[in-house]
Amino acid sequence: MSELIKHSLEFPINSSVSILYKRLSSPSGLAEWFADDVIVKEKIFTFFWGESEQKAILLKLKQNHYIRFKWEDNDTKEDYFEFLIEVDEMTSDVSLIITDFAEDKQDQEEQTNLWSKQISFLKMAIGS
Repeated sequence: MSELIKHSLEFPINSSVSILYKRLSSPSGLAEWFADDVIVKEKIFTFFWGESEQKAILLKLKQNHYIRFKWEDNDTKEDYFEFLIEVDEMTSDVSLIITDFAEDKQDQEEQTNLWSKQISFLKMAIGS
């Protein structure tokens, strides 16, 4: 398998850090924008989209700062996705930085489009 391309996307979010973090880390919050439904058992998050489901392992988190997942069916160590909340010290503006991995440039472009669409749902859920 070829080397994965790590990429990050930054989205300004008009929200408090605690409200945003809840949408990124709780089953009910994730079900508002990321998947149709989410069930958590221990550190395994099961995401449902229509008839399909996918499991992700919670790798690490820091409350109100970041949460990192790894798809269970992916055995590449570097392949994770992460939500990082960043607050500008000067303006107090909140940004969500998503880190993901792509197999090639086309995959990266598709992921960028998908994340952009999902973040628009997140912004609607928050009222941002």
